[in-house]
Amino acid sequence: MKQALLIVATLGLSACDVDFDTDNASKSEKVAIEGKGDGQVKFDLPFAKGNIKLPEGMMKDANFDIDGVKMYPDAKIDGFSIDAGTGKDAKVNFAFNAPATPDAVRGYFLEQFKAKGVDARATAQGLEGTSKDGDTFAMAFVPQGSGTKGSIVLQDKARN
Repeated sequence: MKQALLIVATLGLSACDVDFDTDNASKSEKVAIEGKGDGQVKFDLPFAKGNIKLPEGMMKDANFDIDGVKMYPDAKIDGFSIDAGTGKDAKVNFAFNAPATPDAVRGYFLEQFKAKGVDARATAQGLEGTSKDGDTFAMAFVPQGSGTKGSIVLQDKARN
């Protein structure tokens, strides 16, 4: 997650590491992107601002990945936001729905992170950890019907 801006909205929602180079940036540069489950995406970049509509199903079929750990099987991402800028920490938020209990979802992620050698530990509401390159993440899971409503927050510390 080196300078992790998992800019999934503009890159077909396949989570990937993107370097956010601020070496030549002005002090006021900011990046903000927000996507909703219906495919509506708002963006505010140093060079452009606007809205786009992603094709039907793109959010639900997203390819999510943290250090090789994929999204819970059959889970659907229904929203995300990215907030970054010159000299500040980058923050990426995801919301998703999974077809299993919160304990099962937490267990899946803990097992997968352990198998990939990623530091992760259970918390009262979900789990938290640190990626292989030192960025932190937190996940929360709450019951929703027969499944789970989940959230993921990735925090990438500004590096100068």
